[in-house]
Amino acid sequence: MSSPMHAATSPRTGGLAVPAALLLVYVVWGSTYLGIRIALEHGVPPLLVTSGLRFVVAGALLFGVLRLRGVAAPTRAQWKNLVVMGALLLGMGNALVVLAETTVSSGLAAVAVASVPVWMGLFGLLRGQRATRIEWLGLMLGFAGVVWLNAGGTLTASPQGLVCLLLAPMAWAFGSVWSRGRDLPSPFMAAAGQMLCGGTLIMLAGWLRGERLHAVPPLEGVLAVVYLALFGSVIAFTAYVWLLHHVRPALAGSYAYVNPVIAVALGAWLAHERFTAHDLGAMAVILVGVVVITLAKVRRK
Repeated sequence: MSSPMHAATSPRTGGLAVPAALLLVYVVWGSTYLGIRIALEHGVPPLLVTSGLRFVVAGALLFGVLRLRGVAAPTRAQWKNLVVMGALLLGMGNALVVLAETTVSSGLAAVAVASVPVWMGLFGLLRGQRATRIEWLGLMLGFAGVVWLNAGGTLTASPQGLVCLLLAPMAWAFGSVWSRGRDLPSPFMAAAGQMLCGGTLIMLAGWLRGERLHAVPPLEGVLAVVYLALFGSVIAFTAYVWLLHHVRPALAGSYAYVNPVIAVALGAWLAHERFTAHDLGAMAVILVGVVVITLAKVRRK
């Protein structure tokens, strides 16, 4: 998942830059769900390290690089907005996914997160945004898929996972809609500040939950967290923000229906995860709804 950044698109970018950036966002973000599972399986605390420390480290690295390049730091008012965004998008949107993966498969978590555009559409309606008939169709399809996913199958065997995977995309979507029009720094600095704020809040929640790191985790767990911080939170996010400046928003946002497919495939291939027909059917309906919503927005623009 990435934080929402809104930027004007520029003329077409030639060469392999756009395909390379898309590949990074598709594959790396799709693989982060498996990376979370690997970290958890090797004893890495879910909130304290897998989610919280990962974002603090990534945010600090990005913040330091930007300041060295002369990018202005956020103002006091901007920091307040970044705290709220960090709490919603990362503190709930990502941390709850990590908690869910303590009881459910990485692929199933990715399927649930795929519903973010559906919730964004619903929250947009509550803010007075009008929807076309095609958008309404996409919203109804996506919402039907969410209900189907939460009504039976593998997810109902884990009440904690069900609640977390229902709230996580809702929090991410609400934070995304809330952030529109707010006073924020430049996109990359906003990302760094958001990761610093959100990561700190997540680490605090993990500490209050009783999580402690009594010993260095096995090498596999450490490498998983490094991968999540460096590739998932810095490199792939940078590629995503670059895409927002060079291609249509709909193309940059296409990760929403590509990531879950990659996550499910990687989970089945590398972690031997199994999915019921119910789970795969719900995923298909959610993804169809997301595609319809995306195409409707492109057509309206």
